[in-house]
Amino acid sequence: MMTHRGIAAAPGVAMGKVFKFDTEDFSIPRKPIQESDIGAEVLRLEESLIQTRKQIQEIQRKLADDLGKEHAAIFNAHLLVLEDQSIREEIINGLKQQLLNVEFIFDEVFQRHLKAFSRTNDEYLRERTADIEDVRKRILSNLLGKATDALTQLDEPVVVVARDLSPSETAQMSKEHVIAFVTEVGGRTSHTAIMAKSLEIPAVVGLVGARTRVESGQYIIVDGTHGEVVIEPDPPTIQHYELAQRKNKELTGRLQHLKDLPAETLDNHHVELMANIELPEEMPAVLAHGAQGIGLFRTEFLYLNRSDFPTEEEQFEAYKTVAEQMHGKPVVVRTMDLGGDKFISPVGLPSEMNPFMGWRAIRFSLARPHIFRIQLRAILRASVFGNLKIMYPLVSGVEEVRRANEILAEVKEELKREGVPFAEKFEVGAMIEVPSAAITCDLIAQEVDFFSIGTNDLIQYALAVDRVNEKIAYLYEPTHPAILRLIHQVVTVAHENNLWVGMCGEMAGEPEMTLLLLGMGLDELSTSPVQLPLVKRLVRSIKMEEAKKVVDEAMKLHTAKEVEAFLTASLREMAPDVMVEE
Repeated sequence: MMTHRGIAAAPGVAMGKVFKFDTEDFSIPRKPIQESDIGAEVLRLEESLIQTRKQIQEIQRKLADDLGKEHAAIFNAHLLVLEDQSIREEIINGLKQQLLNVEFIFDEVFQRHLKAFSRTNDEYLRERTADIEDVRKRILSNLLGKATDALTQLDEPVVVVARDLSPSETAQMSKEHVIAFVTEVGGRTSHTAIMAKSLEIPAVVGLVGARTRVESGQYIIVDGTHGEVVIEPDPPTIQHYELAQRKNKELTGRLQHLKDLPAETLDNHHVELMANIELPEEMPAVLAHGAQGIGLFRTEFLYLNRSDFPTEEEQFEAYKTVAEQMHGKPVVVRTMDLGGDKFISPVGLPSEMNPFMGWRAIRFSLARPHIFRIQLRAILRASVFGNLKIMYPLVSGVEEVRRANEILAEVKEELKREGVPFAEKFEVGAMIEVPSAAITCDLIAQEVDFFSIGTNDLIQYALAVDRVNEKIAYLYEPTHPAILRLIHQVVTVAHENNLWVGMCGEMAGEPEMTLLLLGMGLDELSTSPVQLPLVKRLVRSIKMEEAKKVVDEAMKLHTAKEVEAFLTASLREMAPDVMVEE
């Protein structure tokens, strides 16, 4: 038995047989041709391009039906590659000059473009290599008469292990046959990870050498929650994971009846439990788990893998859809947070030495106000269909908030002149995720209506820890006394200024941390929809006075480990039914 750790990409546990998937299992022949053969070779190329286009469009249709149009739009870039006339001309010229078969010339041309894209300093162009590589494999497979849809031919449940999975390959997966997957490359925000979460398939990515560690037919366990892969597990390990699966299933069943009950403590203190979403297609899960609203709508996903920016109308429809489905419940729309570790986009953000602290989020929006205005117009127009709020990400001080509010005011005046309706009462908030914002939150409080604490970034900036660097992952400590003090200060200042304050970072969905946050007085907790029932169960199991005492004791402790141990012990004592054994 061997256990290996990668990156947790999509939560859940699956156990089954390995299916090693390799799309590069064909060799490309190099055969001389005659001038008289050029026409036939060009015809073969055209036929393969038509076949490839049909395959991609079919995948788009399937994905649009299963997950929505935004996910299907991922393949627009693939279709653009197929329409590139300059590449087609290069291939035809290569045929005439070298008199070699079209497969060889085609691959030579595409490999040259792949190398050029990978060397560029433009981050966006570098990301395009995945699209070009995906199209290259599919066209070559069609030219060579090789099957490209192995994942659709599966007839039993398997765990797919691959170097990487392209968007089109991931889109072909069915939950019936692909119960989990493991890749050697990729990150938490890659297309593959995003689709895995949408399909609810457990996934581990970034596991170096995954294909060399396993053989097809081997039995493995994939723990997508913790990023672990167990190869040929022994009986006790299998029993451990089977028990964990049963406990989670039982807990899910027990929590289902809480969906429509209020999130109130035993002594009648109410807290708003909200959901974090990326796309409108997640609304069924939000409603199914009883969210009282959307505490974080990450709008950057609307910019995902496009060759252009989403139009005002596209954004308006997305915000309107969510607003209408929430039937008047609050929806906090975060303006685009592109850059840093965020998503592929048409922005063409320059390569930066330290992108987490670079040109991203509100900084980009203020530097490109014409793009920012389009988003603000769309949000305001959608506001008449529900209860929308705007939130600015990564603000570092008052000046950024004031400038953003000035642009917002200008957009409102513009809409009024045009006779376009929007909600008159409209709350504006700031994300507190930069230490300078936390320290000066008393000043920022005078410019906004609410705060939302983004702990994912606040922790890494306050502790100087790159949260995606595995070498120093042990230093990323949500329970560090410095973090507790910053959160406590923000909550206190917000209430002194009659502002409500929420949290939309990962901390908000962890039961031990929920106990602490509740005691600190947060008005709202926003997390992934699947976590909401567990958090609600905790809230309804304790008294607010008990939670306040936990905070008083935790604030006296000196280290993160001491705080963590104390919170775990407190939770076991106060709400033992909430604890899920690992």
